[in-house]
Parts: sequence; C-alpha cells; structure tokens
Amino acid sequence: MRTLTEAEAKVVGVLLAARADRERDRLRQLRMPRSTYHAVRRRAYEEGWVKDRYVPDPGTLQRPFVSFTLARPYLDHLEEFERAFTGSPDAVALWIGSLWSLGVSFHSISSKGVRPGSVTGSVPTAAWSVTITVPSVPATVPVYFDYEGLWSHFAMFDGTLAYPHGLSTVLDENDGRPALSPHQRWAMAELLHRPFSVPADGGGPHLVGPLGLPFSQLRLLRRGWVTHRTFLEPNRVPSYRGRSFDRVVMVFGTPRSEARAERLFAALAHECWVYPFLFVVGSDRWLLGALAGPRAPDGSPVDLEPRRPVLATVQEYLEGIEILQEPLLTWRPVLDHRYDRLLARDHG
Repeated sequence: MRTLTEAEAKVVGVLLAARADRERDRLRQLRMPRSTYHAVRRRAYEEGWVKDRYVPDPGTLQRPFVSFTLARPYLDHLEEFERAFTGSPDAVALWIGSLWSLGVSFHSISSKGVRPGSVTGSVPTAAWSVTITVPSVPATVPVYFDYEGLWSHFAMFDGTLAYPHGLSTVLDENDGRPALSPHQRWAMAELLHRPFSVPADGGGPHLVGPLGLPFSQLRLLRRGWVTHRTFLEPNRVPSYRGRSFDRVVMVFGTPRSEARAERLFAALAHECWVYPFLFVVGSDRWLLGALAGPRAPDGSPVDLEPRRPVLATVQEYLEGIEILQEPLLTWRPVLDHRYDRLLARDHG
C-alpha cells in the first residue's frame, strides 16, 4: 500500500500553509533540493492529495452572510436533497456521507441560504437539519477549512506556518466595501474560475497558484478581497508512518455564559492537540469540524503522549452538545469549494 515519504509529507504541509513565500524561502524551510520540491509538489496535485482554490471575501461580493448547514437527508430522497442545495446560486460547497451532510452558502441578508430540511415540492428531503448563519467577519469564522494544523500534528512537525486561516478579512460587518468596478469584477471572476480554467486549458493543477498572475488580480489578493488557499483531500492522501485519517467529526452546541471562542480554540490546540479545520462562532451556536485518526482496541484515540480530554474541554464552553461522525470513505464532495458559481466570467 502506498505511503507518504518524509519529503512528501513536508511539501504537503508547506502547501497547506498557502503562504505567499518566494520559492527560495520555501526551499530553505523544507531543506530539500529544488528538483525534489517541484517533483513532489506536482505529484501532490496530480494524485489529488491537495487542490487550490481562490476564496472571495463574501462581503466584497455583497454577500455578507455565510450559512453552514448540517442535515440528515432521507436516503430515498437523496437526489432531491442534492438538487435542492446545489440548485441555489448561493451554495458553494456540499459534502454528503452515509449519515449526514455539510453545506456552505454565501448570501445577502435577503437570501439566507438553502434550508435542506425544507420541503422540495411537497416532499421533505431531510429528517433533520441545523443551519448556523453568521456575518462574514473574522471573529465568526476564525478557521475555514484550514488543514495545516491537523496535518502538522498528524505528521509530527514542530509547529505551523500560517494556521489558522479564517474566511473573511473585513473587520466589521458594517464596514461595507464599495461596489467592485467592472475591471475588478473581471479580475475577481478570473481568479475564482482559475482552478477550473487552467486545467481545462491544458495546464496542470499545480499551476493554479498565484505565480505569474496579472497585476489586477495580484492586487485583489494583496487587499484580501480574494485569498489563495490550498485544501487537503483527506480521502485521497496516503498514510504516513502508519497514521491516517478515518473519520470526519462535527461538534456543535450552545455557548455557555461568558464563554469565549478564542479560549476554546487555544485549549483545543495547546492542551488537547486538536486542530479544527472548521470553527464557526454563531450568536447562539458554535460549530467545530475536525478529522480523526484510527482508534485503539478500547476505543480511545491512538496518541503518543497523554493529552487533555477533548469532550471535557468542550463541555466547559458549550452545552447541549451534539456530535456527528462520518467515515471518510463515505464522505464525498458534491459541490467542491465552487466559488466560481458566485461570479460569472465576462469573456468580452
């Protein structure tokens, strides 16, 4: 069975950090020859271990709200459920497993995202659903599908380079952006479509990154109106040193009085060695997403050293806690970070 080499694990970690470092800085961090880095980097994209996306600041697109929806679709209405969610122009991501699903929508205040538990025609598509809608400001989504922290722990690296990446750079939900000029809309649309247009034009997926972009697109990245991100494909990445991911876990609950999200995050990362890839802080509900590895015969996590119990830590900050788990083998992307749906390209 294919396993990652040390060089491959290191390159994946640097790619997940998605920093705008110059290549020589990356090579100095990795301490490997340039030819090795380029070969491993290309392999990581071609094998599907990672993928690049350009994530827009929702407020810049006049979509200042983001909804995260957990649902348990009826198996006999799964197709209707998928159509109901993906048919919305607000939807940017949807994963469906054998037990439950996770969807993400960017929308305006007058369009509060898709409610998969609602009726499609006259037929309910889901037995249960929970939607957490938050303004797209840094404090509400401090971690947005950032896998560098858990990869660093998984591969037993010493620290991280850029974790955590949040969703938005807008400091205040009332801090509105001016409307994009026609040229800025063109530049942003080109960036959002780049992960799909470059491979379609014959370029490899490793060429989607910002190297060589025109100034108008680089300016959007520097302003934070668009962010270049590299996402992990945990279903496709091989094991490393006998370790692998086998489950995706979602934890959500109501924050206790005086609970502070940054303290929960610090406790999870520094005391529990848990690095959420998703953290959503709503006014009445918080959501945490994480990947878990194999367990020992007694059901406990396989760890090299003792750590603070995760559930007991979460209970200090949340009540009414619910936990959803899904085997990674059954977790499939239906809408895979498709931010290009938010802004059509102007070929004129």
